[in-house]
Amino acid sequence: MTDPEQFHVYDTTLRDGAQQEGLSLSVQDKLAIASHLDELGVGFIEGGWPGAVPKDTEFFRRARTELNLTHAKLAAFGATRKAGTTAAEDPQVRALLDAETPVVTLVAKSHVGHVERALRTTLDENLAMIADTVGFLVQNGRRVFLDAEHFFDGYRTNPEYSLRVLRTATGAGADVVVLCDTNGGMLPDDVGATVRDVLARTGARVGMHAHNDTGCAVANSVAAVDAGATHVQGTVNGTGERTGNADIMTVVANLQLKRDLTVLPEGALQEATRIAHAVSELTNIVPYSRQPYVGASAFAHKAGLHASAIKVDPDLYQHTDPARVGNDMRLLVSDMAGRASVELKSRELGYDVSGDRELVTRVTQRVKDLEAAGYTFEAADASFELLLREEAEGRPSYFDVESWRVITESRPGGDAISEATVKLRAGGERVVVTGEGNGPVNALDHALRTAIGALYPEIAKLELIDFRVRILDAAHGTDAVTRVLVEMTDGKTSWETVGVGANIIEASWEALVDAVTYGLLRQGESAIS
Repeated sequence: MTDPEQFHVYDTTLRDGAQQEGLSLSVQDKLAIASHLDELGVGFIEGGWPGAVPKDTEFFRRARTELNLTHAKLAAFGATRKAGTTAAEDPQVRALLDAETPVVTLVAKSHVGHVERALRTTLDENLAMIADTVGFLVQNGRRVFLDAEHFFDGYRTNPEYSLRVLRTATGAGADVVVLCDTNGGMLPDDVGATVRDVLARTGARVGMHAHNDTGCAVANSVAAVDAGATHVQGTVNGTGERTGNADIMTVVANLQLKRDLTVLPEGALQEATRIAHAVSELTNIVPYSRQPYVGASAFAHKAGLHASAIKVDPDLYQHTDPARVGNDMRLLVSDMAGRASVELKSRELGYDVSGDRELVTRVTQRVKDLEAAGYTFEAADASFELLLREEAEGRPSYFDVESWRVITESRPGGDAISEATVKLRAGGERVVVTGEGNGPVNALDHALRTAIGALYPEIAKLELIDFRVRILDAAHGTDAVTRVLVEMTDGKTSWETVGVGANIIEASWEALVDAVTYGLLRQGESAIS
């Protein structure tokens, strides 16, 4: 498909996706996300409900001058006019015109029970509301899509009325009638059968809007397209109320890579991973690592059996090339690793160890022994690289720690203050430094930086950005073994290290030393301790 009008990719992250519990978008967030969606090449971006939500009214006002969309058209969302009035007199319908978008998406009741009990009007008046509102907007130069709310549930109970809703909308000028699985309870076979029936009995252009309450939102969307729908709606990362909407990234990847439908501009799908993560940052939702196609773990391999096969041919354990969606294959090193895992992971880090069987055996055994003691290297690539270097050529040594200690003091009327003392040798000299911090790890970090800062000025670029603790044997209570993962950045990239100890401070210190050592190595500092 070279003409975007042949198939519509319609994103509703800014409206339906924003209804997710705990998600709140500012106008600036919405503008930024809209720009990313345009980069993805979607055809339509539903910006919100002007007139009903003040923030959305402001979004459309600012979008006119601040958004420069290349692929997408903005759509304003709203409802049909109220009962007993006219579309021209309804202020919320007027607000849809005031948004000045080329497309307006109207939600309308297509379920008899909802018309009578939720809308509290007659079936005929509901049809009149649809015809009047669609016709009014079309006469005023707007392209109209109709979201037939609760369509599938309504079609089960009274199919003739649900079809009358669609025919009324198309008769008044609606371009697309979108069948909404509003409660998210449908399964793919039923969706396909219903879409085929609707197409045969109405001749309308049909779209699909799926919610994920049965875990089938993506499958239902694909089933609808297989049955003849040429318009799909969804949200980035599947955000939305309850269990969310169809993940538009997975839907378009499935259609393009599995159904050979060109639904995005050429090359746009390769931006999917980057855009999915960028939207996660803007919505302040941690990216789901196991998200299909774009998740960090989508092409990550841990089992030794998998690694052995991937060493021969990556396609043996991957359903597609991750580069097609802008992702990467990752090899995880763990106690499940075999020699092939270590070889491939080493190659990924820039080391060819395939010719040294003894080295591979040593590294593999150390990984297994350390993981048995509580370490984890699948989330700590930097620690694994240091281990690999230690076995292959010697660990880079920038300083030798003699001892360290931490004291935490609680002062009346104030917060507890931690004081750390670090004794080490660096550059041929013995250094004793004390540092203060708002916690033991912070104090140790300050002391270590002070101790080696003059010798290694590049340490100023390194920043601790994440710190995670896990108790490995809770049954032991306060004397349980503790694992700490530390993430550090130089402002360009980040890396993770792991430490394990009988207490949280000991584990934190080990992870911190590894993180600083690896950071100095990345900065090109020469080991001169």
